[in-house]
Amino acid sequence: MNRIKQAFKDRLWLGVIIVGLFAGLIGGGIALGINNLVQHHEEVTSTRVPAGSNKSGGTKVNKNKADLNGEASQAYKSVQGAVVSVINKQKVQQSSGTLGIFGYGSSNGSNSDSSSDNKLETASEGSGVIYKKSGNSAYVVTNNHVVKGSNALQVILSNGKKVNADLVGADSATDLAVLKINATNVKTVASFGNSNSIVPGQDVLAIGSPMGSEYANTVTKGIISAKDRTLKAGTDGTLTSVIQTDAAINSGNSGGPLINMAGQVIGINSMKLASDTQGSSVEGIGFAIPSNEVVTIINQLIKNGKITRPSLGISMVDLSNVTSDQQQSVLKLPTSVSKGVVIMDVNSGSVADTAGLKKYDVITKLGDTQVTDAGSLKAALYKYKVGQNAKVTYYRDGQQHTATLHLTKSADTTSTDDSQQDNN
Repeated sequence: MNRIKQAFKDRLWLGVIIVGLFAGLIGGGIALGINNLVQHHEEVTSTRVPAGSNKSGGTKVNKNKADLNGEASQAYKSVQGAVVSVINKQKVQQSSGTLGIFGYGSSNGSNSDSSSDNKLETASEGSGVIYKKSGNSAYVVTNNHVVKGSNALQVILSNGKKVNADLVGADSATDLAVLKINATNVKTVASFGNSNSIVPGQDVLAIGSPMGSEYANTVTKGIISAKDRTLKAGTDGTLTSVIQTDAAINSGNSGGPLINMAGQVIGINSMKLASDTQGSSVEGIGFAIPSNEVVTIINQLIKNGKITRPSLGISMVDLSNVTSDQQQSVLKLPTSVSKGVVIMDVNSGSVADTAGLKKYDVITKLGDTQVTDAGSLKAALYKYKVGQNAKVTYYRDGQQHTATLHLTKSADTTSTDDSQQDNN
């Protein structure tokens, strides 16, 4: 009897548990369903385009909270009026007469030779900066490659006024040139800062006319990426020290100023690296001629109209262009010598001739500077002035020699030689 009662109790509790579980599941399901229904309603409500009037606009422009007189803005304003566009005009041959079946003929239909005249047209545009005003004249520094080959030059001032310009002097080795214009409309003159005092990471601005005068007085901001890079800055292959910056420099910026945040010109923008040796596109690598070098050159150009530098009176080729067999059989060089320049000709009565240098001598050092190619030889030579002495180290028939060069001869370096054989 007791066993029957206990079994009945067990079944009763089991039923209670099952009913409880079932009720819990039903309750949870209902709650979950209600929660999903609420979430779905909220989503639909929040994404549905509301009905009603569209006349509740009224958005307004708020007061500009940005600092409009920041360091960069002030630096730009202090120099902007001195930055100009430089227009290189060259002659274009044009024929007169009417256009016939076989070309231009005379206007009267005869077969006489057509007349022609020369018309000046814009060949290229660049930038420049006014750095000096003296009486009725103002002076502009720009790049030599901006004015090269010109038959006439014009300058567009910051106010848009176009004036004629005369070429005072140019130097191909440093790629610098000085122009003179009428100072009547010149209100701002830029000043130079000490380029020896700059540091990598320093903020700078580049100002000029990228892609031409249509974009005159464009300013870009960057930093000094490197203080002292050695590149071939001139058109004659001469190595020179330049400032590297990531401020955007494009075609037309050449000759414009690179300024610090005090508005001082610390460099003249000259070139950019567009691709590496593998042909990959390169961004943010531009170069400027340091202001200390600029001032030295433009002062000489103002005074003499050209730069006079020592000349050795030789023609030469890079040793790297001579085959290994010829280095051994003709030059008789030791295998330890792999860089230098080979003298191919010595002008009679020249500095090199007086010092006893001869054809096939291989120059490896000038003063304390190692000579690796023609560019490095010129860079080392141009550190000297006419009248000074320089020690040269060279190889002849496999033996090393030294000689003293009396730099009494000079050369006007405004001209260049584009042949394979370099001259100096």
